[in-house]
Amino acid sequence: MNSCVKRSILFLSLSFLCLQVIYGQKLYFPDSVWQTRTPQQLKLDAALIDSAVRFAINNEVNMDYDMRLANIKAFGVNAREPNYKIIGPMKDRGKPAGLIIKNGFIVAQWGDVDRMDMTFSVAKSYLSTVAGLAEDARLIRSLDDKVSQYVWDETFEGAHNQKITWRHMLHQSSDWSGCLFDICDWADRPPRTGSIDEWRARKLNEPGTVYKYNDVRINALAYALLQVWRKPLPMVLKEKIMDPIGASSTWRWYGYENSFVNVDGLMMQSVSGGGHFGGGIFINTLDQARFGLLFARRGKWQEKQLLSERWVNGVTETTAANKTYGMLWWTNEDGHLGKLSKTVYAAEGFGGNFIVIDSKNDLVIVTRWLEPRMIGQLVDLVESAVGK
Repeated sequence: MNSCVKRSILFLSLSFLCLQVIYGQKLYFPDSVWQTRTPQQLKLDAALIDSAVRFAINNEVNMDYDMRLANIKAFGVNAREPNYKIIGPMKDRGKPAGLIIKNGFIVAQWGDVDRMDMTFSVAKSYLSTVAGLAEDARLIRSLDDKVSQYVWDETFEGAHNQKITWRHMLHQSSDWSGCLFDICDWADRPPRTGSIDEWRARKLNEPGTVYKYNDVRINALAYALLQVWRKPLPMVLKEKIMDPIGASSTWRWYGYENSFVNVDGLMMQSVSGGGHFGGGIFINTLDQARFGLLFARRGKWQEKQLLSERWVNGVTETTAANKTYGMLWWTNEDGHLGKLSKTVYAAEGFGGNFIVIDSKNDLVIVTRWLEPRMIGQLVDLVESAVGK
């Protein structure tokens, strides 16, 4: 771990300790009914909070409400993915919705926060969490272990794929090559120049050297984690995280119609890390906020450390392959999450789905169906309200 990463982790840890001193050892955590506070009660600028809410409502993503149509346009037509098809569940989207959480309390909300919607690549951050639970439980001994050591079949075999580690998969720098559930890695977001055949025949990059956003490889990671846990990943997430933080019973995590595999004689669905081909996590805004608060509180909920602080600190670890991307979480190295704080980070999904974490200020912002390029301005409005 380099010195910059160590300094960042130390800063975040000290910030959380300061929060405990300021607000007392008994930090507020929501139970079944989430408490609210006015901005004034938490020393926030009420006018700026109100501006943030109106900004989110007025900057709805320009996207079809029929998500099947939106996907086909985005990935099949505009991304020219060969033989693109939807093979997992889909759901029409709702209107903009969101929450601003400060010190664990709801200080602002908009839209239908109880509506269960698709969340697309925000699911990758949930998948990262399942990997963190596996490392915490020593089911994965080290992220630098080769994934092939943990998977019984040929998914990670071959001269190239055998070199891939868990860390490579989590940073999306593996260049894993193959097909899974009838979708091949080369068919996901191919380059806009050159032919598909040229792309298929490309020279593979050394694992860890080149970043490439690729849902087929994410699905390979989910499949590998299924082999490690030997039970469906939604069950792991429910038992280890979502139930303890008081999430509702309405969220779901799906794979594809053809992603059922035999594990120990039982058919289990290998889930997807997004809604690119359908599936992924369907969840309401309140449950997203609970998940975000868990990370803002360094993996601790009430008196229980559900996820190690070491893992939570590590999700923002970046590599030379992409300084803006951690372990399936986005950092703010490039300022796309606003200009006021470099330490915020986020789970991000297609269609303007975001969970923004600011541990320093014990702040969580969840926004659904926001025009993606507007996220930085929204975060800056909220951060300015905190700074007043």
